[in-house]
Amino acid sequence: MGEQRVRIVAGKWRGRNLAAPKGMSTRPTSDRVREALFSSLASRLGPDLGAAIVLDAFAGTGALGLEALSRGAERATFVESERRALDTLGANVRALAERDHARIVPGDVVRLASANGLPGGPFTLLFLDPPYRIDAARVRQLLEALAESHSLVAGAVVVWEHSSAGGTDWPDDFDVLFEKRYGSTSVSVAAYDRGETE
Repeated sequence: MGEQRVRIVAGKWRGRNLAAPKGMSTRPTSDRVREALFSSLASRLGPDLGAAIVLDAFAGTGALGLEALSRGAERATFVESERRALDTLGANVRALAERDHARIVPGDVVRLASANGLPGGPFTLLFLDPPYRIDAARVRQLLEALAESHSLVAGAVVVWEHSSAGGTDWPDDFDVLFEKRYGSTSVSVAAYDRGETE
């Protein structure tokens, strides 16, 4: 079926291509949206994103987490349930020689977080880019599970990408910082106002 390609926008791997399978639900964030998003994050967290500990939930190709690593994040955990997306994610991580800083966790991120938390945390920066078929209530369930399992640090920044036709459902402990619309895609960013303080 061939592959489409997206690229790393900035940082040490600027211009490097990432593979993304066609004909599946994987919907990589466009270069334009990623560039605007990371510009906003750098303004808040610093040019190296505060050496973030990243969770890329619903990871797909890993474009968001790998972009963060390219820009200075310390490490990233990628969670994905679809087999073809996992194969492509693994190939992208290997291509960028990031196995020491990237952990791939296969499975449903909501179930994993609800069962016993996720490895690699607690996290300081989260990317939530679920397939549009996943409703906001399920994403809220994920955020609540991460909070309950102490998988988020106080002040953790959460990026939720969603259809502009849909909406978000933030739990009470998350303060919305801003929301921006990019055509059919919207990005809502919030900060977790509780969590680990040590």
